[in-house]
Amino acid sequence: MTSKIRSYLNSKTEAYPLVVFRIMFGLIMGFSMIRFYSKGWIETLYLDPKFHFSYFGFEWVTPLGNATYLLFFLCFILSIMIALGFYYRQAIFLFFITFTYIELMDKTTYLNHYYFISVLSFLMIFLPCNVLFSVDSLRNKKKSISIPKWSVDSLKLLISIIYFYAGLAKINSDWLQKAMPLKIWLPSKYNIPVIGEWLMHENWVHYVMSWGGMLYDLIIPFLLIYRKTRIVGFLLVVFFHVFTSVLFPIGMFPYIMIGSALIFFDIPFHKSITEWFKKTLKPLKKLVFTGVSEPKLSDYKLKNRTVKISILIGFFMFQILFPFRYLLYPGELFWTEEGYRFSWRVMLVEKMGYANFKIVNGDNNNFFYIDNKDFLTPFQEKQMSFQPDFILEYAHFLGDHFKSQGHENIEVYVDCFVALNGRKSRRLIDNTVNLYAQKESFKSKDWILPFNDEIKGL
Repeated sequence: MTSKIRSYLNSKTEAYPLVVFRIMFGLIMGFSMIRFYSKGWIETLYLDPKFHFSYFGFEWVTPLGNATYLLFFLCFILSIMIALGFYYRQAIFLFFITFTYIELMDKTTYLNHYYFISVLSFLMIFLPCNVLFSVDSLRNKKKSISIPKWSVDSLKLLISIIYFYAGLAKINSDWLQKAMPLKIWLPSKYNIPVIGEWLMHENWVHYVMSWGGMLYDLIIPFLLIYRKTRIVGFLLVVFFHVFTSVLFPIGMFPYIMIGSALIFFDIPFHKSITEWFKKTLKPLKKLVFTGVSEPKLSDYKLKNRTVKISILIGFFMFQILFPFRYLLYPGELFWTEEGYRFSWRVMLVEKMGYANFKIVNGDNNNFFYIDNKDFLTPFQEKQMSFQPDFILEYAHFLGDHFKSQGHENIEVYVDCFVALNGRKSRRLIDNTVNLYAQKESFKSKDWILPFNDEIKGL
């Protein structure tokens, strides 16, 4: 076994798949930064709100005022550098730092594909994506196009984990037996040309899409890995993600996944794409690739392969085990959301909430109610109203705010009701618990009321 592992770690392949992946990643990320700016989201999501929800342990990560624009601009520049392979090691490391900082600035904006970009960019720090068809390789006159085979396989493994875990998460009674939440979402898509009024309200369509989505996520890694089914698998990837982008506003995620699926194709496919790039960019070679001092890439390379492999083994062990942390918590995951994020659970719940906060003087029991619109944007209020950790953080913000205004003996209570996947609204938080006295931690939140229902599944 040890000899087989050693043989695999020493095996080589050509660098063309990493070249195509690097260019694809850089260009999509660059376009994403432009799109984010052009839609005004930097202002509406990070500058306008008076209060920002933070991740536990990362409360120090906050928007930088108007300098937040510079943070996005830096991400854009780094994306272009990654695509060109220009100071690639430095660029991908800084991109990971800056993008992850953006992701952590406000928990309200959490999306699985933001997490995917952070995870992917971290992995790319350790991959030799710049050894070929890059500014770095041209300036260093590197002749070898060989790279460790595991560097390509690691990308395939990460993408396979994401798909497979998303499929496992869909093996639950709400998704498969009730077609929830698609049964809620799809009828609202009646304005889609041709299929809107004809199909989106049909019950059987809801079940076909629920079961089809589960089966797609579970089998697509194997279809892509196996050469004889790869074309079919890729066509399914394109169809699935284009179709979901038509149905749901999920931004660049479909295109990121379509581009990422190319990594499964063989060397000749990637080589042909690289040759096309060479012909297309040939007139710009002198303009782009000359007049720059030689970088010292060796200064940034992990020379000890054992250290690099050890880091990546730890990275993948984390990716495999972390999504199952919800098993450490009691209660229904979809209800408490303890262990829900960062586990590739994509579009599994529809929750609507109502949260009315009461500020009480603990000495005389005088109280008043809060208008959430005084402190939160509509988007923040919507997200806060059904997520317990948001509710706790907001309660502490309210307590601190009124304490700073001279109020004493402050207690904060909430009347919170939540409807999950079409069920009747029910109370989420114990309204007799002073949330201002509760502390955020990794422990289970015993002030979340029981779900009193059952969702069977993983």
